[in-house]
Amino acid sequence: MQTEGLLENNSIYIAGKVTEECVFSHEVYGEGFYLFKISSERLSDNEDILPITISERLIEKEKLTLGTRVEVIGQLRSYNNYGSKKNKLVLTIFAREISLLEEETEQNPNQIFLNGFICKPPVYRKTPFGREISDILVAVNRAYNKSDYIPCIAWGRNARYLSNLAVGENIKIWGRMQSRKYQKKNGDILEERIAYEVSISKIEVGANKREEEKQAFSVGNHSF
Repeated sequence: MQTEGLLENNSIYIAGKVTEECVFSHEVYGEGFYLFKISSERLSDNEDILPITISERLIEKEKLTLGTRVEVIGQLRSYNNYGSKKNKLVLTIFAREISLLEEETEQNPNQIFLNGFICKPPVYRKTPFGREISDILVAVNRAYNKSDYIPCIAWGRNARYLSNLAVGENIKIWGRMQSRKYQKKNGDILEERIAYEVSISKIEVGANKREEEKQAFSVGNHSF
């Protein structure tokens, strides 16, 4: 099976500091995989705390100590966690390459590209201050007939545009991976949780279904 095209559908380049050291995650055909987290700073000086899954064959886990700066190239993947009564979608950055960084930089790269298909109707809403938001779930094909399901969020004119797209449409997304804290009530207890999603900066819709709309959107961008 040729997988080169599939790899191009889902790519992420990110760097940051290790904030949680490696812990064992799982094993596949004798190959061990570990999970750790990094802090990736935004331009606003806020930070995203993001999970990285890495093979023991890429780097010695003892090198990934707290505060170590790393650069990772890989894919954003999803899997279902059946540990609780309710099925939960879990996201992680699956590393294909990793390197240690010595020099400090003001900002860390956080760039992702996805080429997939809308698999749930977009959810469009406005904040109390009138800001437009759209949430979508994108299915990205992977090798061996698997798919990753990636939550994405868009703002402003991109949100408005996405709200008119249909399930099954092919969409290309450029953006960054981010973490977001939220609170959820569990019985009488208010729990703090973390959600991971792709913040969209640019979108394109496949020409097979939406060529006319895409062209109109490109021409009309200046009017937003």
